Amino acid sequence: MERIIVYAFPVFGLLIFAEYAWGIARGRNTYRLNDAISNLTQGVLSQITLVFTGIFQIGIYTLFYKALGIHGAEKFWETWYGWIIAMIVVDFCGYWLHRYSHETGILWAAHAVHHQSQDFNFSTALRQESAYPVLGWIFYLPLAFLGLPPDTFALTGLVVLLYQIWIHTEHVGKLGWFDKVFSTPSNHRVHHAINDHYIDKNYGGMLIIWDRIFGTFAEETEEKCVYGTKPPLDTWDPVWANLVVYWNLFRDASRASNWKDRLKIWFMPPGWRPADVTEKYPKPAFDISQVVTYDPTVRKGNLWFASFQFLALLAAAGALLWNLDELSFSASAMFVFAMLVAYWGMGRVLDGKGSVSSALMLDAAALALAATVL
Repeated sequence: MERIIVYAFPVFGLLIFAEYAWGIARGRNTYRLNDAISNLTQGVLSQITLVFTGIFQIGIYTLFYKALGIHGAEKFWETWYGWIIAMIVVDFCGYWLHRYSHETGILWAAHAVHHQSQDFNFSTALRQESAYPVLGWIFYLPLAFLGLPPDTFALTGLVVLLYQIWIHTEHVGKLGWFDKVFSTPSNHRVHHAINDHYIDKNYGGMLIIWDRIFGTFAEETEEKCVYGTKPPLDTWDPVWANLVVYWNLFRDASRASNWKDRLKIWFMPPGWRPADVTEKYPKPAFDISQVVTYDPTVRKGNLWFASFQFLALLAAAGALLWNLDELSFSASAMFVFAMLVAYWGMGRVLDGKGSVSSALMLDAAALALAATVL
């Protein structure tokens, strides 16, 4: 499966270039270099951190499938109609995972990464969550009980995920009847928007019918979508992007005087805070009219450096994923940690908080770290 992702790298690159070229030709470019690098970095991190989280994504599913799955169901799932049904039920389970990820603090802490970009394009689609597999597997267990083989589950899940790339664009308008059945760019723009009229709507990954059935659908209107999170992330630091919501939950939980509230905060909707914490540590109300697109000014040379470093780290990630089965866990983990160090330094350069020389020092430290396991 890891090698399939490596094969997809150039395909993703061509799709992004095509969308960028189309936007330039139409005079409506939807890309910024710093944002695109940040999005793609999160996509790479979501793949290489499977070294740690892969056991949750497929491993636990496989255990339940072997122990409790319906025996003899494999033949059904191998038929052409079995594959279609498999994609539908995977998408159905994905709807509920996605919905609860917007309605539960601990799941939102992982999923928020995908929503942090203030742009909306194909690179946003690849801005995937590194911590999602840790709890997300729970929502797919019914499929293990139904006897859906792990390989079929993984492949149909990949198809549903890949479908969602094309719906992350501002260059495709409404599509008539297709919008009523499937997730489309129009439907998904609504999902990524933080406007009061749009927020927490249209969770369907491949099919939008789930939202229409369960009352979470909203039509895209003439109201312009404002993308991002409440509040905005305002950094290109890829490590902090994955930790910020967890940190906010932990900090408010530690400040609460009631132990029930300390536990409750993790399972309440995002933004919920204990009354005593809200009183002692008030936060200003979110005002969408005050949202400013995060775009710090940095030297052009810093952008070039970050671009080349991203490409170098992309090649390193490809090599890691390609050889993952042949590496020990400790060696793989060390490589991942080394890449995290390099990515953190790159984020500081893009934020204008770190120099190229300091990033190069971090790169040297990361290379030395990786060399210890060669």
